[in-house]
Amino acid sequence: MSYAVKEIFKTLQGEGAQMGRAAVFCRFAGCNLWSGRESDRAVSVCTFCDTDFVGMDGTGGGRFADADALADAIDAEWAGPAKYRYVVLTGGEPLLQVDSALVDALHVRGFEIGVETNGTQPAPHGLDWICVSPKADAELVLQSGHELKLVYPQNAAMPDRFEHLAFDHFFLQPMDSPTAAANLDAAITFCTDNPRWRLSLQSHKMIGIR
Repeated sequence: MSYAVKEIFKTLQGEGAQMGRAAVFCRFAGCNLWSGRESDRAVSVCTFCDTDFVGMDGTGGGRFADADALADAIDAEWAGPAKYRYVVLTGGEPLLQVDSALVDALHVRGFEIGVETNGTQPAPHGLDWICVSPKADAELVLQSGHELKLVYPQNAAMPDRFEHLAFDHFFLQPMDSPTAAANLDAAITFCTDNPRWRLSLQSHKMIGIR
C-alpha cells in the first residue's frame, strides 16, 4: 500500500515516558476523529487537537509508494548512529495507515518503533512502544499498551474510565487551551491525590522545538 505523510522530522520526544529521547517523527495525514478543518472542530469527537495533519505538504512529507520508500525516508532523516534509533509514528491517526510491512521495513533498518494513537484502530504486531491517548467518548479498541496519556480534563474521558486498562504507565497531560493554567493546576492536584497517574508536560513547546 502507499502512505500519505504530512511531515517527517528529527527532534526530541517532548511528552510522556520517552520524554527527552531523540526520535524521527513521521506524522501521517488524516484522522478519524476530526477532519482537521476548523469549520468541523466543534462538531468532531476530538475538539482540542493542536496538530496540523491535513495534506502532505510538510517538511519531508508526501505520498510514499511502499513501505521501503517510507522507511528509507525515515532512515535518511535519522542521519546518525546505528544505535538507539527511534521513530515515532504519529498523526492525525497513524494506525489508519501503519501496517506490518512498514513495521518490518523499519525494524530491518534498526529502528525501535513507537506509535501515538487515539486507540480506536487495531495495531499491527511488532510495535515496540504503544502510547494511547483517548479522546472523549470514542470507543477504545486498544486497551493495553505501554503508556496511556490522557489529555485532561475531558468531560467524556475522565481518568476513572481507564483505571482498569492494562498499561504500564498512566499520564495526565493538561489540555493546552485558553484555560491551560487551570488545567495544569487540576492535573497537578489529581496526580498528587492519585499517585498511579503521573504528570506529562509538553516540554517541546516550553523549549521551542518541534
